[in-house]
Amino acid sequence: MQIIRTITELQRRRRDISAAARVAFVPTMGALHAGHGRLVQLARQAAGPDGCVIASIFVNPKQFGPGEDFASYPRPFAEDARLLRQWRADILFAPTEREMYPEAAAPANSSPDPAGYRDPLGDVLEGKIRPGHFRGVCAVVARLLALVQPNVLILGQKDYQQQLILRRMIREMNFPVDVLTAPTIREPDGLAMSSRNRRLTPRERPAAAVVYRALCQAKDEILNGRREVKHLIEEMTGSISAAGLEVQYALPCHADTLAEFAGVVNDRCVLLVAARLGATRLIDNVVVPRE
Repeated sequence: MQIIRTITELQRRRRDISAAARVAFVPTMGALHAGHGRLVQLARQAAGPDGCVIASIFVNPKQFGPGEDFASYPRPFAEDARLLRQWRADILFAPTEREMYPEAAAPANSSPDPAGYRDPLGDVLEGKIRPGHFRGVCAVVARLLALVQPNVLILGQKDYQQQLILRRMIREMNFPVDVLTAPTIREPDGLAMSSRNRRLTPRERPAAAVVYRALCQAKDEILNGRREVKHLIEEMTGSISAAGLEVQYALPCHADTLAEFAGVVNDRCVLLVAARLGATRLIDNVVVPRE
């Protein structure tokens, strides 16, 4: 695996890749775990035996708001590089902040460029709690797509709202790239794998699994005909709160638009939860198919 630090070197290497070869891209912020491994595995399959898998590691300051954990976000680069080699990535692009944002050397917790892509979906749920977050995500992913020029972009379902917004951005900005969303990879007790899970204390860790249990219970109720939105919200919120977590939202939303259902769930939906457990913020989701 080749490690590339500069845009100039990445562009030179990208020109060396045959036009007939498929390029699959996995953008990350590092602190890698088995969920990222699954993304790279899917990228390897999508690229094919003669293709190229490019992964990036960049902790993007534009998607962190004031008081968020940009400075303390884990950056175990040597271990991340070892894992990417093990997972058979071909190229690791790991630029500095100045390399990615030379026009501003974007300081941590700065506001995204107001001229960047903005989706109305970025103002609800996660976007309401973290104003400007998705504009920062879109800013860096758009830049990375322009540099890497992949045929396929691999995203994870755990960040459901993010992958939905990025799909819309790619379509509206006419990027010639297919998008694959990989299912969430979980710990044995159901906790969605996340780089931030390492912050859970030994006492907190067992309680964190309640989020997935509450989602599964709500999914079962919908499939068994109990579709009242008020009931589903109360059940999820009650279960999670009883385990000592602070619920920020627990909602059934339309899977394609994130619109909240009026009264009853009557279409394909995604159950979305965000909750705090001590210093750790947990998000998760489960998609309920249309009957």
